Amino acid sequence: MTSAPHPPLPSPCQLVAELRSTLPHFKQIQWLERTESTNADLLSMARARGGPQARPWLLGSHLQEHGRGRAGRRWQNRPGANLMFSCAFDVFVAPQRLPTLSPLAGLAACEALRELIEARHRGHMTMKWPNDVQWHSAKLAGILVEVTRAGASRLSPDHYVVIIGMGLNLDDARALSLSLNRQVADWSEIARQDKQAAAVSAAGLVAQVAQAWYTSLNEATAYGFDALPVRYAQVDALAGQHINVLDDGRIAQAGIASGINSFGQLLLRTPEGEQSISIGEVSVRPRQEHAP
Repeated sequence: MTSAPHPPLPSPCQLVAELRSTLPHFKQIQWLERTESTNADLLSMARARGGPQARPWLLGSHLQEHGRGRAGRRWQNRPGANLMFSCAFDVFVAPQRLPTLSPLAGLAACEALRELIEARHRGHMTMKWPNDVQWHSAKLAGILVEVTRAGASRLSPDHYVVIIGMGLNLDDARALSLSLNRQVADWSEIARQDKQAAAVSAAGLVAQVAQAWYTSLNEATAYGFDALPVRYAQVDALAGQHINVLDDGRIAQAGIASGINSFGQLLLRTPEGEQSISIGEVSVRPRQEHAP
């Protein structure tokens, strides 16, 4: 089934107006025609002396000239084909919990986007650890999470500013799949199959995800991360699959994916027992391979 082209993005002014009406608790909302990187821009703002301190913030751009993904990868984008935005939030967590924010951000985004499609299709939208959102096992959105000190406005030793950036494909999935040599999905593909998804505006997509991040981070601050494994199990793209965990292109671990723990680490069943994986790229092994 071919994708229905996604409508052109509204102007930055129109996007800001709609986002401000749906996210009134966000202290600063901006949308630009172009910038180097929305994550980098918000990191600079968070670190600046005398800069704005009341958060959360949201910054989007029709084009990011040096948009970044995980592991230093560049995010390919063109105006109108991608939704590119970042949010900055205050978090109050112990330092050892900071890595948990990356899978939490992916989980919250996946849950939020599921709510925008019909119930019968929600099982096709999943999360691949650590935080990729997938549609039918093809990458729909990538997320980059960065953390910095709260600077002069720091309220307590466990006070940090987390910057969460997201690139969501609206169109161009076929071209990106050929360019990247892997399967990529876009929202227009989902909208072609799902009337509820087709009715969602660009600002609606951004607001849904931004609000989910805000709520999930507040809940983590208040209640901790104990619910993370159960939530993840509902959207887990890897459960029960034989996978390789790659480090710098080399296989570092291999086993059967078994969910995550409350630290957001990937659990891997291996002949040596269960392993907890904190970093690495996951590759699903061909079906003909046998269990380790």
